[in-house]
Amino acid sequence: MADTAATRVPLVAWGVFALGLISALHVGKLPVAIPVLRDELGISLVQAGFLLSLLQLAGVVSGVAVGGLADAKGPHWVMRWGLLCLGLGSAWGALAQSAQGLLWARTLESVGFLWAVLPAPAAMRWHVRDAAALHKSLGLWGAYMPAGAALALLLGGLVMPWLGWRAFWWAGALSAWVAALLVWRMSRHIAPPARVAGVGVWTRLCDTWRAPGPWALALGFLVYSGQWLAVVGFVPALYAQLGWTVTAAALLAAVVAGANVLGNVLAGRWLARGAARHRVLSWGYIAMAVGGCLAFVDGVPLALRLAGVLLFSALGGLVPGVLFASAVQLAPGPDRVSTTVGWMQQLSAAGQLLGPPLLAWWATQVGGWHLSWMFTLACSVLGLLVAQWVRRLSSAH
Repeated sequence: MADTAATRVPLVAWGVFALGLISALHVGKLPVAIPVLRDELGISLVQAGFLLSLLQLAGVVSGVAVGGLADAKGPHWVMRWGLLCLGLGSAWGALAQSAQGLLWARTLESVGFLWAVLPAPAAMRWHVRDAAALHKSLGLWGAYMPAGAALALLLGGLVMPWLGWRAFWWAGALSAWVAALLVWRMSRHIAPPARVAGVGVWTRLCDTWRAPGPWALALGFLVYSGQWLAVVGFVPALYAQLGWTVTAAALLAAVVAGANVLGNVLAGRWLARGAARHRVLSWGYIAMAVGGCLAFVDGVPLALRLAGVLLFSALGGLVPGVLFASAVQLAPGPDRVSTTVGWMQQLSAAGQLLGPPLLAWWATQVGGWHLSWMFTLACSVLGLLVAQWVRRLSSAH
């Protein structure tokens, strides 16, 4: 199906995607800095795992509540304050002198990150009326995390050896503050044209929790996000142990994270052409299972290991692309989209909060990364069960 003016991703969707990209830079700036932080601040491997995942703490605690707030107040208001807070946390981290200080700064960043990215699908929903264009826009949005993380890994691998990690943290703060200024300037373009009067945040929360669709989508994100961040986040540390330089390991991690964009974009295009959601979702989880086994099983040649981790991330990107696109249809109402995404973000954040420390703990217990495939396989099998649940819900709509 050829793109027409009506089905192309509109400019406002690209603008919202850019804001997500800037927010995701704060996820990707950490992995490449782990070897340096371990030397300079003395952080342990498990502490590094928590630093990787702590950006999701606010989502674990308050994702659905912030979604209800975004539905009630409008996405631009929440996004603006989130970006301001994200920049403040990054600036605090640049001044940290200990692992504990960096952990507290990361906690503040987690609040800003949640507020900055959560309202985006609802903003797109209000401004993209064509169904095919909306699928493509939401597929694009699903790529904000891997694209931003890949960009941060790439820039970090090139810049940190010269300017140090603190300068990179200051650059992240500045970019977030500039993005907040842009949201303030363009707020008239991304604010929803109308809101349902008299409907409070608590009512939206209850409606969302009672509906099965948000639960299926949120659980799908839970089993996806934890394993993706755990694997991609530890790629620089893993290959540094194999003798790769910090720059080479960071570039590999950037390629792996960036490959996830492919799956997100493909998901949007396949859904726009009428592909069944559960089938695209299933292929994503299957790819993660196969890729995880190739990446970690002992005796696999290096070339196949690299192919496995690329497969894991690239086609694994089908999962968030489908889940974000499905939120618009499976939300309990058009004014509950942000609340639904908030619940998805809450369980996704739980996966990202627990995944890296769990994988780090498992690798420590078994004496290496060689059994990490068990973790990714278990998550993927659970994901296939969720895909069947989405099939049943989709057939009912």
